[in-house]
Amino acid sequence: MAVPVTVTAAERPARAVSPRHFVRLKLRVLGNNFRGQGWRIALFVGGVLVGLWFAVSGFFGLAAPGLAGESRYALMTAAFGGGLLTFGWMLLPLVFFGVDETLDPARFALLPLSRRTLVTGLFAAALVSVPALSTLLAVAGLVVTAGALGGWFAALVGLLGVLLGVLLCVAAARAVTSAFATMLRSRRVRDLAAVLLAVVAALLGPLQLLVLGAVQQADWDRLTGVARVVGWTPFGAPWTAGVEVAEGHAAAAGLKLLITVAAIGVLLLWWSRSLESAMVGAASAGPSRDRRGAVAGAAVGQLFPRAVGWARRDRFGALVARECRYWWRDARRRANLITVAVVGIFVPLMVNLGGSRMATEGGAAFGEATANASPVLVSLSMLFVGVLASVTLANQFGFDGSAYAANVVAGVPGRVELRARMVAFSLYVVPILGAVALVLAVVLGRPGWLGVMAGGLFAAYGCGLAINAAVSVLGGYSLPETSNPFAMNTGAGMARGLYALVSMVVSAAAAVPLVVAAALLGDVWLWLALPVGLAYGLGAALLGAYLAGDALDRRQPELLAVVTPRR
Repeated sequence: MAVPVTVTAAERPARAVSPRHFVRLKLRVLGNNFRGQGWRIALFVGGVLVGLWFAVSGFFGLAAPGLAGESRYALMTAAFGGGLLTFGWMLLPLVFFGVDETLDPARFALLPLSRRTLVTGLFAAALVSVPALSTLLAVAGLVVTAGALGGWFAALVGLLGVLLGVLLCVAAARAVTSAFATMLRSRRVRDLAAVLLAVVAALLGPLQLLVLGAVQQADWDRLTGVARVVGWTPFGAPWTAGVEVAEGHAAAAGLKLLITVAAIGVLLLWWSRSLESAMVGAASAGPSRDRRGAVAGAAVGQLFPRAVGWARRDRFGALVARECRYWWRDARRRANLITVAVVGIFVPLMVNLGGSRMATEGGAAFGEATANASPVLVSLSMLFVGVLASVTLANQFGFDGSAYAANVVAGVPGRVELRARMVAFSLYVVPILGAVALVLAVVLGRPGWLGVMAGGLFAAYGCGLAINAAVSVLGGYSLPETSNPFAMNTGAGMARGLYALVSMVVSAAAAVPLVVAAALLGDVWLWLALPVGLAYGLGAALLGAYLAGDALDRRQPELLAVVTPRR
């Protein structure tokens, strides 16, 4: 008589984890995050509509050369357009939008998952996103171009190329952000990371100058040669494969596809290395030390950094000291400071020196630009830099997350809270703004305009502090609990861009009187700009803290709820 054997759940063979499990998990998490959150649904729909608009525009732009029968323009469009798209996927998450971290890798640190399973699963989940799908729809125009020029086989190769190109874009974004997240989290290499990020971001400007200069010169033979070179790099290889088949170079198309596959493999390997170290760093709190007695007292005494040694030992001073330390030690905040430093110096030089002419005409254009510079143009560029420097505070409570509960429980007055945050942030930003004004005055050869530049900067910055104080109180949103400083929840990238646009427009409008004064008062404004700009910016910041502080007192519980990440 056979004896029935019962198998418990623990004894059953475990099902292998595949990428589809990560995709299903991401979709389920997204669905849970949308429950009862109408504003998140609205932001997600807005992001879908914006992505669809860019996708349709890109589709017709990339399909136009093929429909017009212009093979030379098709090659340049595929190489330059695809290369810029790949480059944008690498850099834009670092300096603006961030990356979707619906599935935070750190939450898988304690699960028995192999590195290959984790990377492939997270990679598959990253492909299920609005940016990836919008990119795929946009670059489908290259398939139309290849098919119109070379028939169905060229279209098939072009389709394979754009699919690999989208995989390359997503892999590049993940690998770069994960690597920089690891670097910025390590205090020993934070200076090196800052320099690397600044250099990479600064390359966008010279690249734009070269492209604009080449287009203005209309040397199409040179552009075609450059396009062919770019087409053999990972930036342009997947996008030009279909065009190569249309031109009768099937072997070249195959080699470009192999180059793309190799680049994807290298990026995924790089991502797996940095991802593993990030997970270990997030799971480990590091060595702890027992600090008691006199040591504990010394630690309390060291709460105030040297930069805020002047602050009173009260609630306001403690808040300033805490925020000052966070802005230096938190990788997410430090990344925003780097962006302000790089863009703040580069944009005024571009505006006042005439970007594309400098690339084509060199020293003659430089001399003419410095001679034709005007206080009004300088004030406009300073206005942009000032409001850009303050836009980081549009979601300042989102940096705290659930830690903001300590301030709510302690009953910190809203005005004190906002003034302390403004002061701590200004300790880092004001020296940067001063350096921007000084560098621009030296480059333009106008030391007498230093007051105009500094006055416009500080006035716009103060207006930005006031506006962003209100925006952060009324429109805060949560950030993912991850060590990656560039991570964003789904829909938060749209919120970040929208809040930045609104705050910059309103802040610029509030600072316009300084530009009008520069246009009407002439040489008199050279002497009045600095004191008036300082008073204007300081008054605007204090008024903003006063008004937004009352709103913060009323909205503390609601603000804590929206900035606390949902698990």
